[in-house]
Amino acid sequence: MELLSSNDPSQIDEAIGLLQSTVYSFSMKVCGHREDAEDTMQEVLFKSIPYLSKITAPRAMAVWLYTVTQNQCRMARRKSKFAPAQTMALDAFVPDEGELSMLMADSGMSPEASAINREGDRLLHEAVLRIPPAYRLILVLSDMEDLDTKEIAKITSLKEGTVRIRLHRARLLVRKELAQSRLPSHTKKPRKTRDHKRQTSECREMFANLSEYLDERTDGLTYHKMQKHIEACPQCVAFIRDLERAIERCRSFSVNCSPATTRTVRNLLAQEYARLIATK
Repeated sequence: MELLSSNDPSQIDEAIGLLQSTVYSFSMKVCGHREDAEDTMQEVLFKSIPYLSKITAPRAMAVWLYTVTQNQCRMARRKSKFAPAQTMALDAFVPDEGELSMLMADSGMSPEASAINREGDRLLHEAVLRIPPAYRLILVLSDMEDLDTKEIAKITSLKEGTVRIRLHRARLLVRKELAQSRLPSHTKKPRKTRDHKRQTSECREMFANLSEYLDERTDGLTYHKMQKHIEACPQCVAFIRDLERAIERCRSFSVNCSPATTRTVRNLLAQEYARLIATK
């Protein structure tokens, strides 16, 4: 907004570049097809040019821009080759004993994890594209585009509570997909303990509220109850750390458009914006 208000051609060009990057990256994360993302970027920004100088609140501009973009994505999006056959129930995200054993043994960055980290963008993007579209959109807006619950509710026309529920399920699915991609084939079976069944029952009771806990949105009583259980449950500690790592990877993920496409479209957009400003 600051760059656009300057009326300096070089700063306007930079502003258009930032908008371009945002719309393309968001479109790519949601639809997963480069051609769709490029088409969406061009359609949205050319339609947006007449309105850019009229919006004065940055967050209002963000909500408006993401709303227009997600509508365009919905019309253009092809079915992802990574899409699951059906939406999974919450129980499907609960890790089994083999995965819990692996998480508890993973005290640091192994050579295998380092190798996965080097191709992490590809693996993460594939994991995101496996999420059903309605949940994927919420994850991208929240953990990749940094919008808050109220803004996402406006963009998606959902209740805020529904946004939070879908975000939690999307986070759990991304974590599970990433965990499965690094599970070694020789994972040892864990030793069963006498209190394993009890701990699993208690873990499941708090499982549905983990995102609220991590985002510090639970009430004081619920938070302290969950904290008390977590402190006494190594399995929950390991799982939560892995979930936090998955969320952080989402927050650091980015996708860039090809330089040639970026420059061509940016020049046209900057010229059109300058023409509209000059005619006012």
